[in-house]
Amino acid sequence: MKLSDSREIRATPAMVWQAILDPEVLKACIPGCQSLAGSVTDGYEAVVKQKVGPVSATFTGVVHLSDIVEGKSLRIAGEGKGGVAGFAKGGADVTLDATTDGTRLSYEVDASVGGKIAQLGSRIIDGFAKKMADEFFTRFQDAVEGPEEEPAPTDTETTDTPKKGWFKRLVGG
Repeated sequence: MKLSDSREIRATPAMVWQAILDPEVLKACIPGCQSLAGSVTDGYEAVVKQKVGPVSATFTGVVHLSDIVEGKSLRIAGEGKGGVAGFAKGGADVTLDATTDGTRLSYEVDASVGGKIAQLGSRIIDGFAKKMADEFFTRFQDAVEGPEEEPAPTDTETTDTPKKGWFKRLVGG
């Protein structure tokens, strides 16, 4: 399965680059991520809990950043095993381009699954992969750029959802 899209992020390319290399940002942006430990050079060990259709699984695996062109592009690739549920692997080629309002983040995602979850059919798997990619990059955009003004908290906000602009506030952007 392959998909591509782009996001306009209201932050400098340098801030977006800094965020995409930050393990705390990655952990907060990966849907269902329970832990992420490691480094850019050595890769990360991750534990991610997800439900794909009727199948729930906790995937343990690795995330690597590669093909790094400082400040311009990289590849984020991951592979995880979910026990009897099967396995999932995929990656995203990410490029950053300066725009008048900030940064255009473009990505091309490829993903594949095997085992029990692969038996769910391509419509369910493709929809799930698109949802995961959209959620990751939406969370990333929210973490970096934040809101125009600070909204009042709502009862529907969960502790799993990172607050908008938290990375920008953290680095003093």
